[in-house]
Amino acid sequence: MELAKEEAVVKVLLESNDEFKKLYSEHLELEKKIAEFDSKHYLTPEEEMERKRLQKIKLAGKDRMFEIIREFKNKNN
Repeated sequence: MELAKEEAVVKVLLESNDEFKKLYSEHLELEKKIAEFDSKHYLTPEEEMERKRLQKIKLAGKDRMFEIIREFKNKNN
């Protein structure tokens, strides 16, 4: 039941909050880029640094998305 609530909140925010929508899109794009690195058997030092940089950006975006979700829940409960 809780997961369904979370999904409903995300759906509402995707439709109504431009910042959340942008962060969500960026998150998906970063996941794809990181997966490309992960599919390689070996990463050069530069690729490893880029992968870590992308992970940090993805985490920061995810943190902000959770903050937006928390703010939304606080306003609507």
